[in-house]
Amino acid sequence: MQPLLWLLLAAQLAALCGSSALLQTPASMTAQTNQTVMLSCEAKTLPTHSRIYWLRQRQAPSANSHYEFLAFWDLTKGTVHGKEVEQEKLTVLRDSSRYTLSLRSVKPSDSGVYFCMTVGNPDLTFGKGTLLSVVDVLPTTPQPTKKTTPKKKVFRFPNLVTRKGLSCAPLIVGLLAAVVLVLLVSLGVAIHLHCLQRRARLRLLKQ
Repeated sequence: MQPLLWLLLAAQLAALCGSSALLQTPASMTAQTNQTVMLSCEAKTLPTHSRIYWLRQRQAPSANSHYEFLAFWDLTKGTVHGKEVEQEKLTVLRDSSRYTLSLRSVKPSDSGVYFCMTVGNPDLTFGKGTLLSVVDVLPTTPQPTKKTTPKKKVFRFPNLVTRKGLSCAPLIVGLLAAVVLVLLVSLGVAIHLHCLQRRARLRLLKQ
């Protein structure tokens, strides 16, 4: 087993910008406590015998950041863990050119930036890193508030249609007939009076 102390010291001096030779996915993720997290590193342009190391930074990347060696995958031994690493919690799996870091039962203390890295001659090649945030409760996405449009008041005219029933009561018919009769009698009397006045004027003119 190698403590890889020389590797950690060399990592402190490595450039923080990632290389396209190691493709890490996802770029960032948020997980809930006790979940299992899978971080992927694909090394398509590297030789098949290349050894891929997994490192972690607990603070934001900087020139003084400290890298923790977690594990690497070995062709004969499988997952080789670093010192003070819970072996039941962390496993490295290989599928062709893809190396997956599996973290079980994560805790907030597991938060940090995870890097895959390979050792060249003489350079170190880093992936661009995956920012992992472990929280007790996942944040919920607020639902957009729907604007309530006030309902337009509709003015309704009163119903002018009469209810079904008798169209005219007998009393109303009688009153209408009486009114018509009075009007006819009044008209007749007026015509008679007009005729009498005309005759009287004619008599006066003859005298």
